[in-house]
Amino acid sequence: MQGFILKTTKVRDEDCIVDVLSESALVRAYRFYGARHSNIIQGYKIDFELSQNQNFLPRLSGVMHLGYAWLGNREKLLFWQQFMRLLHAHLKDAEHLDKFYYELLSRAAARFGKQNPRRIIVESYAEILKFEGRLHDEPYCFLCDEEILENIALCRGFLPAHEHCAQRAGFAQDEILEFLRSKKTLNLNDETVGYLYDIVAEGF
Repeated sequence: MQGFILKTTKVRDEDCIVDVLSESALVRAYRFYGARHSNIIQGYKIDFELSQNQNFLPRLSGVMHLGYAWLGNREKLLFWQQFMRLLHAHLKDAEHLDKFYYELLSRAAARFGKQNPRRIIVESYAEILKFEGRLHDEPYCFLCDEEILENIALCRGFLPAHEHCAQRAGFAQDEILEFLRSKKTLNLNDETVGYLYDIVAEGF
């Protein structure tokens, strides 16, 4: 089985509880510490086995890292781990998951070494909203239901609003609507992408 480590929680000594996003579920397992065990690090993709335990969580064993070269870049790793935290908070109560989430992380991880991490995360966030039917790509304010005729402010979940309704600065309407419909940041400058990333950091 393969998956991405979304969260690790220390429980005693060096043991930990690990939440791993696999193709079909968010797996929670117990990891016993041992000198010969590989490190369990948030954000890493791993190949693993589960040993069932009737009285407790399944045991995580046979762990092998499926590395990406960019994991050695501390800045990129921190961006990736922040996205893992956001995704874990979003998915933690789901019992079964569509393979979409696993495949999205696999695509994003493959691009992470070559592209701006903020752009990849912003685009991935938009893809998730679209998949879940929550991406609003028409110029109507979610707060007052009126059409937005000038700049579009975006709130958590990329919800569009008038600047005065949201009480935050907006984006050029043509640029932001093109982004919301294409889920690509190609036509946005780095400053705009930075503002969008700040919205992503608010959560899903």
